[in-house]
Amino acid sequence: MQRLLDNARAFKRRISAESDKYRRLAEGQWPKALFITCSDSRVLPSHITGAGPGELFELRTAGHIVPPYERRLISSEAATISYALDVLGVGDIVVCGHSHCGAVDALVRGADLSGLPEVGGWLELARPALAPVIEGPPGDPALAEAVRRHVTAQLASLYGYPLVRDRVAAGELRLHGWFYRIDTGEVEELAADGAFRPPLPPRRLGDQYQSPLSGDPLEGPPHGGPRQGAHGGPQPGPLSGS
Repeated sequence: MQRLLDNARAFKRRISAESDKYRRLAEGQWPKALFITCSDSRVLPSHITGAGPGELFELRTAGHIVPPYERRLISSEAATISYALDVLGVGDIVVCGHSHCGAVDALVRGADLSGLPEVGGWLELARPALAPVIEGPPGDPALAEAVRRHVTAQLASLYGYPLVRDRVAAGELRLHGWFYRIDTGEVEELAADGAFRPPLPPRRLGDQYQSPLSGDPLEGPPHGGPRQGAHGGPQPGPLSGS
């Protein structure tokens, strides 16, 4: 903990050369995407994507579970999704699962979670979609396949939110499913045929790398006004991995 505390105390000095950028961050945030992933400390969205401050709006839950939409239920997850779309106007949502996931592993192994009732109750939300693999043989390949299936199920749950479904239908929102391998750093993307595959080689503009979520996170809202989800251009289907 002392190392973390020392780094926090030295943070202002470390970013002094970028003081103008951080002052601009104080004026507001205009992230490019909502990134939904697990609370696991080994999964760092900005580390995986190379995103800087202000570029990703994050939602982290145990097991990257997106609870089903319920109109009368107030939840942090629903509030975050609503804010990302209605206020920040993000045009992309990523649901990112990962290898060596303790939450999915507990379901696949049938772990006794009676001593962790809050965890057990939360993971029950994911059990129906994982039923076909829960009874399968143990092992890392089985777990990886379970996590991929779980990512697809959480995208379907996300699509059940009326706001999400309406934005996808209007061509203003794209949904992406990713599977991140902790041990290798590899990221697989969910393709239109339902399979997870390694992404295509990075696109380059000159010598500058352009990620799928590229752009200046500090450029401000278009036309000087608030972003309200107006994103032009052709949009793939609701479960696109592109």
